[in-house]
Amino acid sequence: MSGHSVEDIKKSVKVYIGVFAALAVLTVVTVAASYLDLTSGESFFLAIIIASVKGTLVAGYFMHLFSERTAILAVLGLTFIFLLTIMFLPYMALTDHPAV
Repeated sequence: MSGHSVEDIKKSVKVYIGVFAALAVLTVVTVAASYLDLTSGESFFLAIIIASVKGTLVAGYFMHLFSERTAILAVLGLTFIFLLTIMFLPYMALTDHPAV
């Protein structure tokens, strides 16, 4: 059972604690940014930047998007094939019937 040794578990716990700390710091930065004297456009831009960083951390580490790249690409490729199939099904149905 590779990936389940004590060292691997300790390493992933360290990563999760680091991500949690980064999210906590970014939350404090978000609250501190709300007290800055910025225009609404600047405030919006800053909030979007901070939220994007936080979202990337959550999606990348807690949803395992960074560590399971091969599986994600395989599922994405299969999804794209199904999308193309569903998009071209109406066209194939139209060309299947003789012209009226």
